[in-house]
Amino acid sequence: MPVNRLEILKNMLAANPGDSFARYGLAMEYANSGALETAVAEFRNLLAANPKYVAAYYHGGQALEKLGRVEEARAIYTRGVEVSGEIGDAHTREELQAALEILG
Repeated sequence: MPVNRLEILKNMLAANPGDSFARYGLAMEYANSGALETAVAEFRNLLAANPKYVAAYYHGGQALEKLGRVEEARAIYTRGVEVSGEIGDAHTREELQAALEILG
């Protein structure tokens, strides 16, 4: 019986809870499957452990927007702009800034 990506990622995290790439992948799997609350929780777990994983700010904010939690999305985008600026990731900073501007 084939194992799905979600189970593979959960197993990877069970073996190595600090694996940021696996945590990000798990959060994205949840987001893509519509389990947005769980995705947000995983994005928050990732950012708590690795605040410089800037893609999580964007995708976490997107999930929050889909849940109608606009102020939380604004906060996560804003923090992502700050962090991406600190680490010199101009591309992600621009994407996060654009997401903020769309929110108004």
